[in-house]
Amino acid sequence: MDLNSASTVVLQVLTQATSQDTAVLKPAEEQLKQWETQPGFYSVLLNIFTNHTLDINVRWLAVLYFKNGIDRYWRRVAPHALSEEEKSTLRAGLITNFNEPINQIATQIAVLIAKVARLDCPRQWPELIPTLIESVKVQDDLRQHRALLTFYHVTKTLASKRLAADRKLFYDLASGIYNFACSLWNHHTDTFLQQVSSGNEAAVLSSLERTLLSLKVLRKLTVNGFVEPHKNMEVMGFLHGIFDRLKQFLECSRSVGTNNVCRDRLEKTIILFTKVLLDFLDQHPFSFTPLIQRSLEFSVSYVFTEVGEGITFERFIVQCMNLIKMIVKNYAYKPSKNFEDSSPETLEAHKIKMAFFTYPTLTEICRRLVSHYFLLTEEELTMWEEDPEGFTVEETGGDSWKYSLRPCTEVLFIDIFHEYNQTLTPVLLEMMQTLQGPTNVEDMNALLIKDAVYNAVGLAAYELFDSVDFDQWFKNQLLPELQVIHNRYKPLRRRVIWLIGQWISVKFKSDLRPMLYEAICNLLQDQDLVVRIETATTLKLTVDDFEFRTDQFLPYLETMFTLLFQLLQQVTECDTKMHVLHVLSCVIERVNMQIRPYVGCLVQYLPLLWKQSEEHNMLRCAILTTLIHLVQGLGADSKNLYPFLLPVIQLSTDVSQPPHVYLLEDGLELWLVTLENSPCITPELLRIFQNMSPLLERSSENLRTCFKIINGYIFLSSTEFLQTYAVGLCQSFCELLKEITTEGQVQVLKVVENALKVNPVLGPQMFQPILPYVFRGIIEGERYPVVMSTYLGVMGRVLLQNASFFSSLLNEMAHKFNQEMDQLLGNMIEMWVDRMDNITQPERRKLSALALLSLLPSDNRLTSKGP
Repeated sequence: MDLNSASTVVLQVLTQATSQDTAVLKPAEEQLKQWETQPGFYSVLLNIFTNHTLDINVRWLAVLYFKNGIDRYWRRVAPHALSEEEKSTLRAGLITNFNEPINQIATQIAVLIAKVARLDCPRQWPELIPTLIESVKVQDDLRQHRALLTFYHVTKTLASKRLAADRKLFYDLASGIYNFACSLWNHHTDTFLQQVSSGNEAAVLSSLERTLLSLKVLRKLTVNGFVEPHKNMEVMGFLHGIFDRLKQFLECSRSVGTNNVCRDRLEKTIILFTKVLLDFLDQHPFSFTPLIQRSLEFSVSYVFTEVGEGITFERFIVQCMNLIKMIVKNYAYKPSKNFEDSSPETLEAHKIKMAFFTYPTLTEICRRLVSHYFLLTEEELTMWEEDPEGFTVEETGGDSWKYSLRPCTEVLFIDIFHEYNQTLTPVLLEMMQTLQGPTNVEDMNALLIKDAVYNAVGLAAYELFDSVDFDQWFKNQLLPELQVIHNRYKPLRRRVIWLIGQWISVKFKSDLRPMLYEAICNLLQDQDLVVRIETATTLKLTVDDFEFRTDQFLPYLETMFTLLFQLLQQVTECDTKMHVLHVLSCVIERVNMQIRPYVGCLVQYLPLLWKQSEEHNMLRCAILTTLIHLVQGLGADSKNLYPFLLPVIQLSTDVSQPPHVYLLEDGLELWLVTLENSPCITPELLRIFQNMSPLLERSSENLRTCFKIINGYIFLSSTEFLQTYAVGLCQSFCELLKEITTEGQVQVLKVVENALKVNPVLGPQMFQPILPYVFRGIIEGERYPVVMSTYLGVMGRVLLQNASFFSSLLNEMAHKFNQEMDQLLGNMIEMWVDRMDNITQPERRKLSALALLSLLPSDNRLTSKGP
């Protein structure tokens, strides 16, 4: 492709490819696809996206095509691979100038350079790193930033390579440039700290951006660039210096003012400091040992003392708590039960931890976690009032839950309490003791403190097993609190029922369950929606518990089921409906057929809910789960659900319908339990088997369930089923047997065996194409015992139940093997007797014995040609 003549043409087609008109767009995309493998095409693209006078959208598209081309054609072994000459030219052109004015395009160029570096650096591209290092030293702000951006993406990409040879190359690279990277970072950091008080926001933001990029480079080099980083003075010097830098940056937050962009960048930089420490601890726990003391001192002071007031922010607190948690839980720092078996490094780290976590420190951390971080905030209380369902979703693990402060504090509390339970148990018990008796409903702070303490007692339930008489506490303290109906007491009603749910499987006498069920019935009628939802959760935990007794629960079943159904109707959020449906499913599963008198309302509501949830496949999965338990509970009466049930199964198991991606597994399970509980076959139930053939072709992970469904049809109505579907099913089985695993072969043959067992007349005829495969397996002495056992079971059925068909099969196989029938029969009997020990199931051994015995009085009737 001649560059001069081609550039104009390619530019024109790229321009067309940015059009919103599909009539123009589609032909342009097709043309570009054809050019992808043309020599010189990527050189043209390079000229286009480095020409800053062209349209931005065209340049953006050129970069994307270039980047995709690297993935497809840069490797030497790739089909239509680029020539070495063109690649050399492209490499040189990519690093000629770092002056891209558009941020988004500059980022894409940096990424594509990194992609090339992953394949070619340093062997085919030794000049890349030296060029980048020289470019980040220039005074021109734009060139310096773009070179630094590229430096980061290249370092990130090279650090991600995992082969030993690649790791060695990156170690060599890190050793060679680490000192420069440190100096670069220190320079940009000092520049930022000097400018932050100048008031020049543009200059501050520019220097902060460079600080952030250079720190990203250092993070990759520090974490991934050294086998034993603690032996490198520069690495350890950088890590020790992080704490002072963090203090400086946290103080800078006072000076940044209200500039949201600058504050956002500053917070990202602060978080990046903590990520360096967390990543280093994760990858090099023993190299981190000299940093344990300083890390704990820094984190505890900023999170649990007044030092951090006014300058910390939520994400930073979360990171500090994660750092404490990782040090507390780190397996490398836990000595063996026999100290003499522990390494010196482990003992040293453990000694530092024990010296830091003294009684006063642990007590203060525990009290601050409970009395400060566990308190419901004004924001949470407002959300409770304005969006109760949103509040419950957040509390139980919504999309942003794992990144928020509350779950982080709870996990840290659990880990510290588990590690130092002997020290902290008396502290928590003392906090419990001070809160005995009712709390004044007018004192909101006291209510929130009690809520926080109860939260701690629930989280530490397993650790407090021997220290709390929960049964007495339930009767004397918790139960009366559930009966306080004042609106301001609702946080405690919700917390108490949650607390009981945490203890139900830990320590709760069975005799107290009726009292709890009574309380649950009352709370499911609470005026507050959050309380009712939390009560439903505790009910699920209660019925799921090992010590659940149906006889205790039945007197409350009708009331609870009715109230749960009303709750299901009232809630509007998809996640909440799913949750309530899961609770209903658990109740139905536990009481089984006892649910029959009470499900009428739910049965009438589920079709409407199914229709409303057309865009919510996860809610439909919950409906499928509920239907599974409902069918099992209703037994044969589930036939009345068929007008709704069978279309649901049809849709869920139809691989041509997009929802099957979400619904298939539960849909198959529902199909199976429907068959298992069906009193007889119906035309509609028979018709949905049309979905099975594509499932056998595509759904390898669900084959076991598919085979169970096929067996269900065979046992339910073998004649009608086999007459309708056996031909197609046999074709599918023949295809499966060519490529399926040994276990899969056994499953297929068991289906055939069941068909022969249930219908000895139709079975052999319908599965006739498979029987020669079985016969050959016996004659050739199948080496897998479980497969051979199944072969013998199938052939035993044919021989014992349909001798004339066996005679025809023997005649057919004699022609195929070019042997006399007597000789072939003798060979088969000899192999059969020899492999009898492969048959482990008594029923199948008996079948084989009877089949062989049936040959004795035959006087060669199977092979004779006349009377």
